[in-house]
Amino acid sequence: MKPTDSAAPASRLRRLVVPALPGTIVLVAGLALATGVIVTLGEGDALFPSGSIGWSLAILTGIIVGHLVALGRDRWWGGTGSGAALALAVLLLYGWVPATLVSLSVVVLVGAARRHRWRQAVVHGAVDILGIGAAALGLAAFGVASGVRHPWSPPAWNLAVLPEVVVTAAGYLLVSRGLLWVSLAPRTGQLPAIPRTAVLRQALVGVALLGISPLIAVCALYAPLLLPLFAVPLIALDSTLWIARARAEEQLRDPLTGLPNRQWLLERTWTALDDAERVGSRSALVLIDLDRFRSVNDTLGHLAGDRLLLQIADRLRHALPRGAEAARLGGDEFAVLLPTTDSLTSSQRVARNLVAALGSPLDLDGLTLVLEASAGVAVFPDHALDAEGLLRRADVAMYQAKRDRSGVELYEAKRDGNTPDRLGLLGDLRRALDAGDVELHYQPKVGFDGHVAGLEALVRWVHPDRGRVPPDEFIAIAESSGLMPRLTEYVLETALAQVARWRAMGLEVPVAVNVSPRDVHSPGFAGAVAARLARHRVPPGALQLEITEHVLLEDPQRAADTLAGLTAHGVKMSLDDFGTGYSSLVHLRRLPVSELKIDRSFVARLAVDTEDAEIVRCTLDLAHSLGLLVVAEGVEDDETWERLRDLGCDAVQGWLVAAAMPPDETTAWLRARGERGWQRESETAALAAEKAAQRPSGQVLN
Repeated sequence: MKPTDSAAPASRLRRLVVPALPGTIVLVAGLALATGVIVTLGEGDALFPSGSIGWSLAILTGIIVGHLVALGRDRWWGGTGSGAALALAVLLLYGWVPATLVSLSVVVLVGAARRHRWRQAVVHGAVDILGIGAAALGLAAFGVASGVRHPWSPPAWNLAVLPEVVVTAAGYLLVSRGLLWVSLAPRTGQLPAIPRTAVLRQALVGVALLGISPLIAVCALYAPLLLPLFAVPLIALDSTLWIARARAEEQLRDPLTGLPNRQWLLERTWTALDDAERVGSRSALVLIDLDRFRSVNDTLGHLAGDRLLLQIADRLRHALPRGAEAARLGGDEFAVLLPTTDSLTSSQRVARNLVAALGSPLDLDGLTLVLEASAGVAVFPDHALDAEGLLRRADVAMYQAKRDRSGVELYEAKRDGNTPDRLGLLGDLRRALDAGDVELHYQPKVGFDGHVAGLEALVRWVHPDRGRVPPDEFIAIAESSGLMPRLTEYVLETALAQVARWRAMGLEVPVAVNVSPRDVHSPGFAGAVAARLARHRVPPGALQLEITEHVLLEDPQRAADTLAGLTAHGVKMSLDDFGTGYSSLVHLRRLPVSELKIDRSFVARLAVDTEDAEIVRCTLDLAHSLGLLVVAEGVEDDETWERLRDLGCDAVQGWLVAAAMPPDETTAWLRARGERGWQRESETAALAAEKAAQRPSGQVLN
């Protein structure tokens, strides 16, 4: 299965370039630091101040590191201002190498305390090195070249030094935060919700740098023993920044269940896709929707519904496999992100386990409720290359699961009517119907006595550019787009017109037309069929409508009323694809059908599979006990024909009899078999040999 083309070329280029960027930043920063250390030592200068100043700076740095570790947060997106303020103060006094050592001590020690974030810690350290280097260049532009032996000591720490401080702080912020965005931001090209608050937070950091850094520098020069006291304002700065982050995180939480919301899910999915792409693995998104949850709200009230959602959310948390993350998208819709998954099958298996867990009985104020769920699964990179595309395709699969009552469905492009290619095909199909370019072919159904029992009208479409389009493909497009009623009208109109022409020729054979559940649920469908029969002067008995048991799944009462109306007009009903649904016996009892068609999936292996043979036998016995005729589809060989005849089947349809033919060929086929009916080639050959054997010797046929 090929990935979809949902990602833009620019995004694809970014996926090729960005994964190598953090490594490049680390390499450049490492070379710059090594060069700076060598040059500093070569000049005989120290890497860090000694004495009371050095010890005081070390103690202050240790306090900051301890605070960050105790804070229990990830130092991501420049989440702290304390380390930056301290590093800038050291830069102003002693140059960029000592400042880099202070920054690295913070990053490395905090990263070591959080081992699962070591990769980000390394990138952060490299970014800080380059940011401090840019700030040092800004300071050098003013002719300031400070070092441990020769600290920067302006004549007076007043407004005269403000330009140097402003340029230094601005250079550090712009370079470090810019590199962080490029290297760590997801492939969307825009900042996630939490980092978007960095715009305000970095402004606060800038003000802190301008205000606190010069004060630290002055204190280090004139009262170094007081430096540890700066831990109080620096910790307060960090706390202010984390409060802003916490408020941003609250915006990404569902207020009822406490689960993350849709915005968080998309951002987390982008990160998971980046990680999966880097290691060459798969990620999956499972979209889950509760079936008939609205009836709970309507019957028990919204407060009861909210309590039920809380239980569902809690159950979903406990059912998550290791590493998976859940979110509530709104209403009764939930999502589960599988950052890594082995295969399409394993992700589908996880989805089935989640649906099974949610389907267990729930207790609500002493009332036991059972809520079923439907889930759709989409997998990266098989189905989509971006978070939004993955979510949309999981949504398509979920609604397919709801329609089919299958519980869980994996995304299939051929069942998705919203891809650009299929949208173009939809427009072409609409134009083909308007122009009458869609054809009907007819496949015969014959009894075992050779009598032609009827014809099935099968729609065919030859696209001007694509050639022959498989019926399953364009019918699925019509069903998912709302074009199905138009297609059914076209097929009915064309088929009835052809039946009228055949009847005028003396060929009176019933024709079956397939109708979809959407047609049966359309108001006035029975009356519209009766009106077409009258307009073409075709008796109702000459038309047979083939339906599937799915017509009863969505609105059983309306479907039953429509089918009763059709049979009241004299239209015969046939149940197609019997045995492929989920409650066939129950539906068979409720449908007013006169004929049942055994699906080709059971007929194809009838002669070699004893289980399929037993299913066919039981189906025949059941149908005959209910007074129904039985037609076997997909009969392709003599052995299957004979087995079906021995089992008591009434009629067959398939390539053994004839393939679907255009109207002219069907007319010729019907005329050729009008008198003696249809016979198998083997029977025809045997009959010819018997007649030849009965001729007197020497007799010659002219």
